[in-house]
Amino acid sequence: MTDALIAPPAVEAPPASWWRNAVIYQIYPRSFADSNGDGIGDLPGITGRLPYLRDLGVDAVWLSPFYSSPQADAGYDVADYRTVDPIFGTVADASELITGAHALGLRVIVDLVPNHSSEEHEWFRKALAGGPGSPFRERYHFRTGKGDNGELPPNDWPSIFGGPAWTRVADGEWYLHLFAAEQPDFNWEHPAVRDEFKTILRFWLDLGVDGFRVDVAHGLVKEDGLPDVGSHAEWHLLGVGESPCFDRDGVHEIYRDWRRILDEYPGERIAVAEAWAPSLARVSHYVRGDELHQAFNFSYLGTAWNVHEQWQIIDESLAAMRTVGAPTTWTLSNHDVVRHTTRLMQAGEGEVAGRKPAEVDQEAGLRRARAASALMLALPGSAYVYQGEELGLPEVIDLPPEVRQDPAFHRATGQDGYRDGCRVPIPWSGTAAPYGFGPDGGGSWLPQPDSWAGLSVAAQAGVDGSTLELYRAALAVRKAHPALAGTDNLRWVPAPAGVLAFERDGAENFRCTVNMGDQPVAVGRPGELLLASGPLDGTPDNVVLPPDTTAWWSI
Repeated sequence: MTDALIAPPAVEAPPASWWRNAVIYQIYPRSFADSNGDGIGDLPGITGRLPYLRDLGVDAVWLSPFYSSPQADAGYDVADYRTVDPIFGTVADASELITGAHALGLRVIVDLVPNHSSEEHEWFRKALAGGPGSPFRERYHFRTGKGDNGELPPNDWPSIFGGPAWTRVADGEWYLHLFAAEQPDFNWEHPAVRDEFKTILRFWLDLGVDGFRVDVAHGLVKEDGLPDVGSHAEWHLLGVGESPCFDRDGVHEIYRDWRRILDEYPGERIAVAEAWAPSLARVSHYVRGDELHQAFNFSYLGTAWNVHEQWQIIDESLAAMRTVGAPTTWTLSNHDVVRHTTRLMQAGEGEVAGRKPAEVDQEAGLRRARAASALMLALPGSAYVYQGEELGLPEVIDLPPEVRQDPAFHRATGQDGYRDGCRVPIPWSGTAAPYGFGPDGGGSWLPQPDSWAGLSVAAQAGVDGSTLELYRAALAVRKAHPALAGTDNLRWVPAPAGVLAFERDGAENFRCTVNMGDQPVAVGRPGELLLASGPLDGTPDNVVLPPDTTAWWSI
């Protein structure tokens, strides 16, 4: 499998569509807003906070899973794709949320989890009850084991969450689960699986959703025969090398089928791939004109904070998506990684997995995070904002073991289980936990730090220089400035050492300058100052950018 084998020629981008330069806000439902005081966020809670998102200036919201689930992996183990889990509400609540969002000019994207189901899914329960040879076992990956009595797993694949990717059932067969044992992988070679997900897509499209974020989009198709990886083969969820269970070419046929369904519906319904692949060229295959619309740019998320690496990944990202006429996407945080307020100040700042972060200088971390966010929001394409980053929330690094719920936390290998730190419920108001997360007297499913009172929405709203007001201002400029409507109009301009600078052309040109060094740098006065991520020095005619500061100019 090589990039050259199936890489398409460069194509001209189609006319601008809403999703090509949208800012999409990720909501982790259990941690956004609690309407009933049980300590867990829910759909009515989200609906009640939609005006906040409109006023923030985002274009769409993406909801992490809220389907019926035993919650073995925070809802990414789905038992029923057409119902809402009672902890989050009902299908009627989902419909009300979608209607309410549309009334405010917001679009709604929902998570879809097609690689695996919950072990409590009706199909899997029937597969277990039916025994070897059951038709329902063909919808998953059941195999006999190796060894004299089948006591060894069928192959050497490891689970992303640690241990083998196989679990043995009472009758002696084994089933495949690339994640937790509670998450058996579907067999996407089976027509019933493909048909089922087409009906799931239509169910939510009929309810009014504007698109889907496709979980583990690169994992649906496995190599024929499920061959061993081998002791020297390099593979991982995060796309560090070729593997027999990720990024197989067969997934693209599935997404071409899905695209035809999406195109049947009015309003430009979209799909976004969570696709970890060995290269940006491979990622671009998921967003060819007849497949999905966007793919997350994880290469950018993991890039270190220095001019050379930032310039290189921005250039490579734009070039890769240009070959297929797709917009580039940008993001700095999500529900699976250390918040960038903390991550970017660490020695291992290029890491994207759920590493346990070290103690960092919170003031310096926030300064760099603000600069990084202003840089990201100035880039052409679509940007993803994770809930709470607009408040400057840091990673919570001192959660006690007894409250952690990441399924990988207690495993010896695989993902190290520190994703809970970015999932702590966000603060809305007040001076003590749960900071308006839910009604008075309610708590929060993960404890919030005592230091978050000053980071709440109420504490920052209308306060000049706050991180919330920086995001509001940046998103307003992004909508209003004519040069920022383009999706591939970036050109680099010369800049002093340690400074990254680019312009975007339009009826008025736009310039972004970022000081990534450790010393102040004079940058002159490129034009009218629109926004700065922090205080500036110098004079009006010779602005001095302090370290870790971004400025926007109209020229």
